[in-house]
Amino acid sequence: MVTAVEPDAVAPPDGRAGRSPVLQVVRAYVTLTKPRIIELLLVTTLPSMVLAARGMPSIGLVAATLGGGALAAGSAHAFNQVLERDIDAVMHRTRARPLATHQVSATAATVFAVVLLALSATVLLVWVNPLTAALTVAANAFYVLVYTVLLKRRTWQNIVWGGAAGCMPTLIGWAAVTGGLAWPPVLMFAIVFCWTPAHYWPLAMRFREDYARAGVPMLPVVASDVSVARQVLGYTIATVAATLALWPVGDLGLLYGAAAVLAGGWFALEATRLLTAARRGGVGERPMRVFHASITYLTVVFVALAADVLLLG
Repeated sequence: MVTAVEPDAVAPPDGRAGRSPVLQVVRAYVTLTKPRIIELLLVTTLPSMVLAARGMPSIGLVAATLGGGALAAGSAHAFNQVLERDIDAVMHRTRARPLATHQVSATAATVFAVVLLALSATVLLVWVNPLTAALTVAANAFYVLVYTVLLKRRTWQNIVWGGAAGCMPTLIGWAAVTGGLAWPPVLMFAIVFCWTPAHYWPLAMRFREDYARAGVPMLPVVASDVSVARQVLGYTIATVAATLALWPVGDLGLLYGAAAVLAGGWFALEATRLLTAARRGGVGERPMRVFHASITYLTVVFVALAADVLLLG
């Protein structure tokens, strides 16, 4: 259940030496879970539940689904950092991570990840339903084994196919409410699937030298800025098209439609400006503008989806 990526701190926070050893350990384990990314994952899960229920599901079901999903995502992130600790140690933006700085051992982090995944599966199996638990475990396994182990170091399309794990919360949220799947969550899956490269590649443009140093063939490492920007714009257009397709399929109203059109137009404009800057020979801070815009865009679309159902029925 991983989709979004936030820039990591490049050095330990000021004042860490003054903290108690217990607080330092707690902070290190919390950092392993990448809580800022988990927040964005939950932004796509809850609206899917609201659409499936055509209203707000029970608080107990929401808590169990989001809690189980957060545990699984934290587990996947911890597994990822165990497997990529050599990369993290040489990349500027990740060198402050707990394993790279030896705040947590690889063995301890692995045990932590296994425990989180077991807790997640238990919560979802007992308090939600078997399909939700199975989809969540599958998303975790896909992110760790397919993306991290098989794709990350081998192909520039790593984030395209590996990003499918981050699309799973849309299916998980729907399955939690209905016990099955349907076309609306499939379209929501498609939205996040198309959005992921448009979100991640601008960040990879900003940290191109980091990825090159670590030997990770992200698209900006192996292609020109113009080529990357074209891909970002293409995936942005596909993302907006998927949001518009969800409008009638999900039986949504004008609130969602207006958000999809306006936010989509703004996101496409930012991607277009990135391509224009690349063609002129200097992208400057444009990649990070697109990166941050992508997070705002996805949040706006999915919040509007939930609001449309709750306010307009």
